[in-house]
Amino acid sequence: MLGAIRRLILAPSLEEVTFAGRGFAVTPTDATRAMEAVPQAVVVGFEWGIDGGDLKDLARRLDMVDPELRGFAYEGATMALTIKDSTGGHRTRELLDGPGQPHLLLSYIGIGFAMARLPRPLWKKILPDMRPSLFHPTMSWLCVDGYGFDLAYFHTRKWVDEQRVPEPYPWLGHPEYFPRAVDQGIGRALWFIHGGVPDATADGVARFGEQRQGDLWAGVGLAATFAGGCTAEGLVKLREAAGTHRANLGLGSVFASVARTAAGFTPQHSAEALAVLAGMSPEDAVLVATTAHPDPDEPRTEPHYEAWRASIRAELTARADQPVD
Repeated sequence: MLGAIRRLILAPSLEEVTFAGRGFAVTPTDATRAMEAVPQAVVVGFEWGIDGGDLKDLARRLDMVDPELRGFAYEGATMALTIKDSTGGHRTRELLDGPGQPHLLLSYIGIGFAMARLPRPLWKKILPDMRPSLFHPTMSWLCVDGYGFDLAYFHTRKWVDEQRVPEPYPWLGHPEYFPRAVDQGIGRALWFIHGGVPDATADGVARFGEQRQGDLWAGVGLAATFAGGCTAEGLVKLREAAGTHRANLGLGSVFASVARTAAGFTPQHSAEALAVLAGMSPEDAVLVATTAHPDPDEPRTEPHYEAWRASIRAELTARADQPVD
């Protein structure tokens, strides 16, 4: 009963997360219908997670989802368990230590979805310690990305049209960086809001101030690579539209490819997007990301996450500057 009540209060319906349900001006195509399956998979995962029951049973359900969408279902389930854990418990850690481990990067985003529904005083309790994972805690900034996506996707007028900036929050001790990580999530949302249309997405990014556009483009690259939505020709247009922010676009693509590789399934559209946006294979992306990862114990004035991003951007820029034989 409690799970059903939580679901009714917190979860949108499957119709509400379609483009028409959100009021986005998207022309229906096979590609956009495939994109709509992404937020719907998140909703289904959330419903399974919030209803309660055994974690093994939850994992069985999640693992029945098609591999291309399974990570998104884990996002929703992690969101549900995070909300439950905010008042006590360790369900999120148990899921991510077990069957959810390959989907850790997307599960961080699910924690961010929960953040959008929880009061800020509870945020300090919601991030489980996932060490010794290479990605933790550096990539836990994807929680903030998920928070930003949720704001833009469900409150588009305020966060996209009016371009509001959220109040800082000391995530990993860096309140000044919080709005930048939110912008990556808003950039991901722009890809969905515009139905994966490169020109419309680029115009959406351009409406924001120049100082925000790099992080927005990183989010676009992540979404275009992980979720897909356009042709190879469209990806070339997207790369050209990014202009001076091309390395940020490629950065997001690298992160998406690393997440796909970790989950054990890279669809063809993700590999194609990575090749166009970052000029790499999935194996290259993992190598570059692993090599660039900073020592989390080394003191820094900037977040380790931003140091990591900067190293990957530098590698992308260096590769783009190499002469073609």
